[in-house]
Amino acid sequence: MNQSNDIIAYQGHKGAYSHLACCRVHPELRAHACASFAEAMFMVERGEARLAMIPLENSTAGRVEEIYRLMPKTRLHIIDEHFEPVNHCLLALPGTKLQDLRTVSSHPQALAQCDGNIKSLKLEQTAALDTAGAAEELSLSKNPTHAAIASSLAAELYNLEIIKDNFQDVNGNTTRFMILAKESRMPAFEADKRYLTTLMFRVRNIPAALYKALGGFATNGLNMVKLESYMSSDTMQVSSFHLDVEGHPHQPSMQHALQELNFFASEVRVMGTYPAHPFRTSSLSIEI
Repeated sequence: MNQSNDIIAYQGHKGAYSHLACCRVHPELRAHACASFAEAMFMVERGEARLAMIPLENSTAGRVEEIYRLMPKTRLHIIDEHFEPVNHCLLALPGTKLQDLRTVSSHPQALAQCDGNIKSLKLEQTAALDTAGAAEELSLSKNPTHAAIASSLAAELYNLEIIKDNFQDVNGNTTRFMILAKESRMPAFEADKRYLTTLMFRVRNIPAALYKALGGFATNGLNMVKLESYMSSDTMQVSSFHLDVEGHPHQPSMQHALQELNFFASEVRVMGTYPAHPFRTSSLSIEI
């Protein structure tokens, strides 16, 4: 068996939230840490990994801009989505008491999301490249007055103690991941199930082109759940769009909408069709 067939790549240190997402969704695969999103994605492109777990957006921090620029440079397909609740843990060396702590480090976003609790403990903050990296540095430093904010998985991997669970100021912080593969895996259409289709496109340079391109989704009763624009060239004159639609290409309504989109767009790429994650219909769901 090709060893690449049992690898799922992600960006970050071991114990990062992307690593945690890999373990939850594909525990049968070996999670492989990469230094960058590009490295993780191109491992799949080169056939060195079966899948990649890539964060697309966060309910607090917003979209991951880099991913929109990387995706057109690959021929990868989105085969699934995953929503991972972010549970920040305050970690310290085993045996450390809360009152012993003086400093704390983590990724700037994690520090910001825990700012109120950090200030209540009067801890001095230090920024790190990522949450799991801060945990690793703590385990190596052996500093009993220092803490890190990271995942429960990081605590397990780096032999740290969870001093406080759910350390974030506001619960509900969630990251949406997309799972990428080299080959398309469009599921068979079943009328009683919800699907999402992700598209990337550019519109023709004519008046009201975007309005006209998207009109087919409205007239065919299809719900657009996400629309992002970004500059796709150095000229600053060409905008590209990322679109998520509730629908499956085998539905007649979707086929009619795509025909209209193709007429008014200069380029259309279907990134993937996949089942809608249960988080979207949960009573706790948060729009991101």
